[in-house]
Amino acid sequence: MNSIFQRRLGAPAASALGLTLALAATTSTAQVAPAPAPASQAELAQRLDRLSAELADVKAQLARLQAQQSPQAPQPAATAGGGWGQPAGAAPAAPAPAALAAAPLPAPAAEAPATVLTSYGEINYNRPTRASDKTQLDLRRFVLGLQHRVSERTKIVGEIEVEHAVTSSSDPGEVAIEQAYVEHQLTPLLAARGGLFLMPVGLLNENHEPTAYYGVERNFVETAIIPTTWREAGAQLIANFDNGLTLQGGVSTSFDLTKWDATSVEGVESPLGSIHQEGAKAKARSLALFGAANWRGVPGLLVGASLFSGGATHGQQGFASARVTLADVHARWTPGRWDLAALYARGSISNTAQLNQQLVGNPTLIPKSFDGWYVQGAYRLWQQGDYSLSPFVRLERFNTARGFAYLAPGLTPAAGQTEQVATVGANFWVTRSVVLKADYQRFHVNTLADRVNLGLGWSF
Repeated sequence: MNSIFQRRLGAPAASALGLTLALAATTSTAQVAPAPAPASQAELAQRLDRLSAELADVKAQLARLQAQQSPQAPQPAATAGGGWGQPAGAAPAAPAPAALAAAPLPAPAAEAPATVLTSYGEINYNRPTRASDKTQLDLRRFVLGLQHRVSERTKIVGEIEVEHAVTSSSDPGEVAIEQAYVEHQLTPLLAARGGLFLMPVGLLNENHEPTAYYGVERNFVETAIIPTTWREAGAQLIANFDNGLTLQGGVSTSFDLTKWDATSVEGVESPLGSIHQEGAKAKARSLALFGAANWRGVPGLLVGASLFSGGATHGQQGFASARVTLADVHARWTPGRWDLAALYARGSISNTAQLNQQLVGNPTLIPKSFDGWYVQGAYRLWQQGDYSLSPFVRLERFNTARGFAYLAPGLTPAAGQTEQVATVGANFWVTRSVVLKADYQRFHVNTLADRVNLGLGWSF
């Protein structure tokens, strides 16, 4: 009988019931056993009334105890964008009855906040070694983010970014929405995301906080070839499998080649960075498809790839149809104190011959292809408490104009030069959320760009 009560009511409840019934039986036996004569009907009635009252009290206590111990609904696993917890406004558990205050009760689970404020930022100092007059200090970016759980399965994520400290018609600053999306957990393995989100490409684009990468400046391959931070408006599905595989894919807005400025060097610095739309009244007649796969099946190892392809002229009058395609493969391995990474990215634009016919004579025509790669190694040299020091070295090669479509003799531009940059430096983490950085960068082609960099970054 006791095992049945424990299974149905829980160990503490069964113990309370057993104790009460035992006391009642003992009291009843003590009153009845010594009696030399059978109890009168009146005495039996009184005893029955007392037992009934005690049983009713026990039932009431058990009901309150069961209400306290009722299991909560299972919570979905935490995601990269923030943890899941109790729904906003959930009422706290009622206190235990005074009569059962001494009974051991399970400790309540910590309640995650429904709304979380996030932020990251960086202040950089750059001093060219051969052109010290171009030395500058810049509050490169300051970002505020907000995540709010509407329910156990649904959250809203937003980030606003300010670049270069001051924004006005006469200042260099810029204000932009970096992310603004809703994510809903469809099943424990599958989530849907819609809105303005970061594209799942490379190692840096979705993890671009200063505390997440080595060096004062973001690497050139993931800024000149992959236009980090690259975001598009659209919808995607995210599947996380038990074997460590994450798949992402969906439909989104694309680039806009109609805004290419052939008189500017912006396209030389980053072909796709100069024609991104960022969800600002984005032309959307031609949408894009994208997909990414990342595998973390071995501890410390990440291997992945991504592909993006979308129309880029949107049926605009006077512009030939064109398509932008960008692909990358990447890997990161962190055995022990080491942190090793490598990435290759390649982009192409179709039908550039027709597009460039209208631009002949200008300094910056639209390239047919562009690519780059880097390898990087870091070593955690020293760690004590929250402090951590990691020297690193990175070698990268990239070309933002690997090739041009043939136009006519004397009109086809020559391919751009492949730049090679070697970076040597160190990251010193004061805590996991604050990092100091220092490095030296040497350029193979543009030697006047050689520089010393210092940086302060944070993220929480």
